[in-house]
Amino acid sequence: MGIVKISEQMHEALRRTSGALSRSINSQAEHWLRVGMLAELNPTLSYTEICQLLIQEEEAQGASGAPSRLANFSKVA
Repeated sequence: MGIVKISEQMHEALRRTSGALSRSINSQAEHWLRVGMLAELNPTLSYTEICQLLIQEEEAQGASGAPSRLANFSKVA
């Protein structure tokens, strides 16, 4: 695990959003990082499609115990 330095404005946005969505600040930051990474790698996917991929991956990972495919930083579409 490492430390990522972010601006005060981004931290404030994380704080507000994490409170509204009942997530920790770290969980909200990780969510935005995962969504952003997948959006860059799959520019034709919508936010909803990306979230559906994340949910499907979580379900598959829970059922099999296998590591996440999305962690490989490859295109999924």
